Amino acid sequence: MRRAIYPGTFDPITYGHLNILTKATELFDEVILAVANITNKNTLFSTDERFDLCAETVQYLSKVRVEKFDGLAIRFAENVHAKTIIRGMRAVSDFEYELQLSLMNKNLNHDIETIFLVPDAVYLYLSSSMVRQIVGLGGCLKNYIPFCVEQAILKKFQITEENK
Repeated sequence: MRRAIYPGTFDPITYGHLNILTKATELFDEVILAVANITNKNTLFSTDERFDLCAETVQYLSKVRVEKFDGLAIRFAENVHAKTIIRGMRAVSDFEYELQLSLMNKNLNHDIETIFLVPDAVYLYLSSSMVRQIVGLGGCLKNYIPFCVEQAILKKFQITEENK
C-alpha cells in the first residue's frame, strides 16, 4: 500500500489544504491528514477542535484518515509506515522553508521522501493565517473554508448573523 502523510497545524483547514489533499489521493492508496498537537504557533483552535474540523471536512474522501501526532512529522511517518510526506507549495516564499524542512527530514530518515504539491491557482494566496485575519477584520469566509469550519471560526470570534 502506498501511504503518505500530510502533516500540518490546519488552524483552520482551508480549501487550499483540501485541494492539496485531493491531489494526494490521486497519487496514494491512503493519505493520513496528520494534525500536529505540539506546534510553535499560537493556535486559534485546540488540537481536538482542529482534529474534529478536519475529520468532518474530509469525510467524503475515502482514501483519507485523520490522526493527531506529537513530535516530529518524520517520526510519525515512520510510526504509520508512510514512505512519503506531502507538503503544499504556494509560492516562491514557501520554497526556502519547505526545502530546509525536506532536507532535515531526509537527514533524519533517508527512506522517506517529501513531495511538494502545488494547489490550483485560485488557492495560491490562501493560508490559515489569512483566514484568521479575514474573519478578525469582518470579511466573508465562504470562498476559503468549508461551512463547518466557517461556523466554528465565527463562534470562536463570537460573530453571529446579526453582527456579521
